[in-house]
Amino acid sequence: MTPEIVDSHCHLDFPDFEGERDAIVARAVAAGVTRMVTICTRLRQAPAVQAIAETYPGVFFAAGTHPMSAADEPMATVDALVALARHPKFVGIGETGLDYHYTPDSKAVQQQSLRVHIEAARRTGLPLIIHARDADDDMAQILTEEYRGGAYSCVMHCFSSSAALAETALGLGFYLSMSGIAAFPKSSELRAIFAAAPLDRILVETDSPYLAPPPHRGRRNEPAYTAHTAKVGAEVFGISYEAFARATSANFDRLFAKAAAFARAA
Repeated sequence: MTPEIVDSHCHLDFPDFEGERDAIVARAVAAGVTRMVTICTRLRQAPAVQAIAETYPGVFFAAGTHPMSAADEPMATVDALVALARHPKFVGIGETGLDYHYTPDSKAVQQQSLRVHIEAARRTGLPLIIHARDADDDMAQILTEEYRGGAYSCVMHCFSSSAALAETALGLGFYLSMSGIAAFPKSSELRAIFAAAPLDRILVETDSPYLAPPPHRGRRNEPAYTAHTAKVGAEVFGISYEAFARATSANFDRLFAKAAAFARAA
């Protein structure tokens, strides 16, 4: 039997998948990817993302304001995020975070939005889903400062930042998520960061339709390709694919406890 694994972060609502979602979800399940979290990056699009989660038994959803959109969208509110969390398949807050690579001019707004999402994660008990790019120092500072003000859980989605930020996140009890970037041939330094992390803090994701791992690099990514990144992850940790799939699925269940509880009750 194909080992079961989880795609902890994808974007099934994106136009890249229009008209093909049934086939894409079917291919994922055939590859052992029996659960997926589809992420809403603009809160006004939450109803469409929710509808996708409601259509497929193994699909859950999360919502937030992506940092690159923070200056263009209405500021998220804690109340709005808490209201979304009442849905039985809503399992995470975000993605949110900081991106100074493409949108450095909106630093202040991004930081304000991030703090709103952190408070929503505290109030709901759901994990925060963080996007971080070229903002390591501010990210480490805000995550640490906010954690001191009240604990919350978190995953550093598509982690490709510095060893220092990984150390900060792990020190706070957070998780690191491995995307197709970790499978790229030139990503040896990133693989070393993952190898130094505890196996029980690792998740796997596609971030599809982006960042397809080899042998699909340069083409549209999809949840079925989680398996390719997971095979590299197994090599990084020196264990079998089956053991890596089992470990990362258990990690997902621990962090995304609401999704695990839903699956058990189904």
